[in-house]
Amino acid sequence: MAARLRAGAPRLTREVLERLPAELPAYAALPAEELAGDIAEIVQHTVRLFADVVEGRPGAGDPDLAPQCASAAQRAEEGVPLDAILTAYQIGIEMCWREMTDQARPEELADVLALFADLLGIQRAIVAGVASAYLEARRLLDGPEQSGRHALFAALLAGEPADTVAGRTGVRPAAHYLVLTLVLAAHPDEARLGPCAAIAARRKLRRIRQALDGFTGRSALTALDPGGGTALLPMDAAPDWSDVRALIARAADAADTAITASAALAEPTGIPDAVDRNTEVLRLIRDTGRGPGLYLLTDVLLDYQLSRPSAALAGLAGLLAPLEGRPELLLTLETYLAHGRDRRATSGALHLHPNTVDYRIRRLTGLIGLSPNRAEDLHRLNAALVARRTLRPRPPG
Repeated sequence: MAARLRAGAPRLTREVLERLPAELPAYAALPAEELAGDIAEIVQHTVRLFADVVEGRPGAGDPDLAPQCASAAQRAEEGVPLDAILTAYQIGIEMCWREMTDQARPEELADVLALFADLLGIQRAIVAGVASAYLEARRLLDGPEQSGRHALFAALLAGEPADTVAGRTGVRPAAHYLVLTLVLAAHPDEARLGPCAAIAARRKLRRIRQALDGFTGRSALTALDPGGGTALLPMDAAPDWSDVRALIARAADAADTAITASAALAEPTGIPDAVDRNTEVLRLIRDTGRGPGLYLLTDVLLDYQLSRPSAALAGLAGLLAPLEGRPELLLTLETYLAHGRDRRATSGALHLHPNTVDYRIRRLTGLIGLSPNRAEDLHRLNAALVARRTLRPRPPG
């Protein structure tokens, strides 16, 4: 019977995954990726665990049920009801029972009863472990510890001194924090109608938080929604920025979504300024059309400095005034400079013939009197583009 269960585990898993959404609305609302991934792994693990018990091996102890308990905690974060989770296990256990006994003969009654005793034992262990893990996860999500973390996060964002924060929250802040400001792209499942979108968003955020927590081994303080937010990672010393870039890449892979982030290291009282700078860096990244990844202030030093309020901004932006009403020339200039003045790369990006790029460059040079192909004009053109983006009206938010 144990060998039969192990051999049939992939088929049994498929059959269980067909029944769960059909019979339980909470599972019908889950993203397809989650059913085919996390849930399928738990089903197979449980089938094989039952095979171990049938074979007489020690099983259904705390270490054996760790995946089921971790899964229950994740479902608690996603808002899946506990009764739906326990019913899902009942469905799986029932199907395992049918798999083992559908060919039993009358003279095998004693063996069938022994199997039934094993089934009741593993069912009891699963129900106890899963319910306990689920309720503990809900307690942490709703309890005073989480409230204390929110209070600490709010105090740090307000720039309160460390002694004040410790006195008010009961928690001594770290000496430094890695301040991360994140912009998160939507996961494809977030576009689906109904509860699936909210579950997909919570799953995305959970995976990102897990990646952030693993960076230092200490829990990150986060305020994230599906579009992004802020994370504070306690640090004892300055990080290696290549490690931080790798962290953002891992978080993006885990959440299966694009992440654009800005980072800075700050003492507790410097966190508000660090968040403001990060936000400005991300604005500059967005305005210049750069892709996802981690960006530091050093990556946009010229743009940052030129975008500060100054009497020179209007004059710099005015250098491009003759191109107003000629958006194709402005786009060509920006693309040409972004591709290192490579006419073929520019033509590929704009889907134009290289000769058309040359013509447009000559045309805009004649209109503004500055050429991107003259070294003495290059800095002024870059500065003019930054000034123009800075003064251009932005949509709310």
